Amino acid sequence: MNEDHKSTQEEIFSKRIRAGKRTYFFDVKATRNSDYYVTITESQRSKADDGNYVKSKIHLYKEDFHKFTDALSETISHVKSNLLPEYNFDEYTKQGEEAENSY
Repeated sequence: MNEDHKSTQEEIFSKRIRAGKRTYFFDVKATRNSDYYVTITESQRSKADDGNYVKSKIHLYKEDFHKFTDALSETISHVKSNLLPEYNFDEYTKQGEEAENSY
């Protein structure tokens, strides 16, 4: 990314979630026209174990926020209700809180 492009983006908010070998970043950025968008980045160590990280990124624009959150909620609800109704998803919440408190 060149310096001109970096200077047109201002980071407004950032949230990091550590999830085992992966880390997710949720960032709100502003364009030079004061328009806002979200980037969702997944980062994980390279399988080559060379100290590098592989990153995948999604850019989510304001006109798609509702469609994206609705589809994500519906998809997660389907997995929880129809595919894994007996599974205790709260187990991961407890593990995540313990891991966050240990940093």
